[in-house]
Amino acid sequence: MAILDIMTFPDPFLRLKAKQVTKFDAELQTLIENMFETMRAAPGVGLAAPQIGESLRLVVVEYTEDEDENAKPKKYVLINPEIVKRSEETVTDLEGCLSLPGLVGSVERHQSVTVKAKNRFGKPLKIEAEEWLARIFQHEIDHLDGVLYIDRAEEVFEPTPEEAEQIKD
Repeated sequence: MAILDIMTFPDPFLRLKAKQVTKFDAELQTLIENMFETMRAAPGVGLAAPQIGESLRLVVVEYTEDEDENAKPKKYVLINPEIVKRSEETVTDLEGCLSLPGLVGSVERHQSVTVKAKNRFGKPLKIEAEEWLARIFQHEIDHLDGVLYIDRAEEVFEPTPEEAEQIKD
């Protein structure tokens, strides 16, 4: 496996709309594993293919909602994801991004979302996500459309150490 370079703002590639994934082959499986390794090394909880220079509608997420630091995180692979349902209730919280190092922003997102996608083998899946996981999905799916959190942020700033720790959780 390999750790890939993460593109950073203002690279124009981050503003392009990604293409649908059509081939679920060994090359895709390798890319998925490399994305997980890159995300962990960064470190982050989500990574979209455009962030590593691939115009593919592919997102990887590794996240645990459990407060126990020994809890095993759940891995998500979303291919050609689409948000099909959004709660009316929204929540504003801090977000960071591997493509915008050293900055955070206060972003309003839907409290819960339902995402339809394909898994890494091309099988359909549907995930109902709430709170932080819903925020991660919305953030990563935005990347597939060339949207960055700074486009939605009420304010963007350099975080204090406490704020930086908050967005890692």
